[in-house]
Amino acid sequence: MAITIVFFGEIVGKTGVFTVKSTMAEIRRRFQPDFVLANADSATGGAGLGIQHAVYLRKLGIDCITMGEAAYYKPDMTEFYPKAGWVLRPANLPEGDPGRGWKIFQKEGKKIAVVALLGQSGFARVHADNPFFAVDQLSHILHRETSCIVVNFHAATTAEKLSLARHADGKVSALLGTGGKVLTADARILPKKTAAITDLGRIGSILSVGGFDPEVKVKEFLTGVPAWGKDASAQPEAQGVCIRFDDEGVALSIESFRIQGKEIVDEGSSDSNQN
Repeated sequence: MAITIVFFGEIVGKTGVFTVKSTMAEIRRRFQPDFVLANADSATGGAGLGIQHAVYLRKLGIDCITMGEAAYYKPDMTEFYPKAGWVLRPANLPEGDPGRGWKIFQKEGKKIAVVALLGQSGFARVHADNPFFAVDQLSHILHRETSCIVVNFHAATTAEKLSLARHADGKVSALLGTGGKVLTADARILPKKTAAITDLGRIGSILSVGGFDPEVKVKEFLTGVPAWGKDASAQPEAQGVCIRFDDEGVALSIESFRIQGKEIVDEGSSDSNQN
């Protein structure tokens, strides 16, 4: 049975969460997805994901949320993972860590496996196992249950993401990168029919630095003094891809998108007040 998915880029701050809300109807009208997925590694306060946002994003219609190096930045979410089956932390983190790294989702007879993986380059606070070995092991296991396997690879370097995409070609249905918060122009079908993109981009302000206030970030570079910038709100946009698979989980097409969202009017609204 053919499957269509939409995978949002990395959600950044309250602007990103609100943009999911303001663009979801257009996403469903335009692509008619069977499953909607998103990376939310920066959704709460720009770093990590809290319980309130995890539950709220689920209510907005996101079937699965993937995380990256900030999977355990919010203590409340770390404790909540066992109850949040729709939120995936990286599968290649140490065995016994809270939560799970993959799950098979089923809706109206259609079934997909979703895997979250973390890169090894550029993350000083987190040390993950080799994602290349993880793809080999998990693809072998998951193919027993479904032919459609979607992997979100959260990594800091394009080289690692490009390399894993080629390694995973033919082993999974899609290898989708996040971590750079910039939508790349290389959405493609690889030779062995795996859909791939180096980075899904972000959900948040386009007039920003990775979703954050550009003035604060510029000052940080000028002074050398680290600054935790607030998330920007101007010109919000939803970025990501729509992928269509055939009955055998083979990627037929991949299309990137940029959809303009609405700017937050009420800073105290229920969907934007978690820090």
